[in-house]
Amino acid sequence: MATANVTMRMDEELKSQLQELVSNLGMDLTTFFTITAKQAVREQRIPFNISMEIPNAETKAAIEEVGQMKKNPSMGKSYTDIDQMMEELLQ
Repeated sequence: MATANVTMRMDEELKSQLQELVSNLGMDLTTFFTITAKQAVREQRIPFNISMEIPNAETKAAIEEVGQMKKNPSMGKSYTDIDQMMEELLQ
């Protein structure tokens, strides 16, 4: 299959951010644009959502809190009775 060069203009910062994203997803810009074009042609629409699972601020805070609790177990409460735990959780 013959290939063709495509030239396009893009904001430099956007290009840098896109290169970092697609690199983290294991590809380069050429691969990204090729798979995007193939899927658009196959589906006859502007295609798909490829994303990295990035936690929101609340989830990041919860992850940090658990990390702190692991380092200092006295920060959290522990239970030996599941009924007691559920009663307190549902209050």
